[in-house]
Amino acid sequence: MRKQERQKMIRQILQDNNVYRQEDLVKLLEQQGVWVTQATISRDVKDMQLIKLPTLNGEYIYSVPTEKKMNTKKKLAKLISDTYVFSNCHRDLCLIKVLPGNGPILASLIEQMKYEQVFATMGDDNTVMIFAYSEKAAEEMHEIILDLAKKGN
Repeated sequence: MRKQERQKMIRQILQDNNVYRQEDLVKLLEQQGVWVTQATISRDVKDMQLIKLPTLNGEYIYSVPTEKKMNTKKKLAKLISDTYVFSNCHRDLCLIKVLPGNGPILASLIEQMKYEQVFATMGDDNTVMIFAYSEKAAEEMHEIILDLAKKGN
């Protein structure tokens, strides 16, 4: 199955089901005769820029973002202003804490911006690590992040 077809199925699954984990997506796709690994789903989640939304019982479910047409800079600004918790730098590293479920999309958006200061990013559930080219570059990225966080407050 091609990626576009699989991602179309994922969108439909997310509309019809509460999906809490990537493993749940793997099982739901298997029920429809599509066999994929969790690693494939992880790439699809990043590629589709899926987000996790809180439920009434405090858990998080995957969802397709509603604001698909916004440009990357606006998406980044909105995400940081809506989810920023804390950030700090140490040498050539910049750490950003965000609300749970937002780390991967934030890391992806930072990379899409192609900031000259950024060598690479790594994002998990609520944390993003920016690997900068230098200590000065990390401080510059930290200022960019702080400016974006302040615009939402």
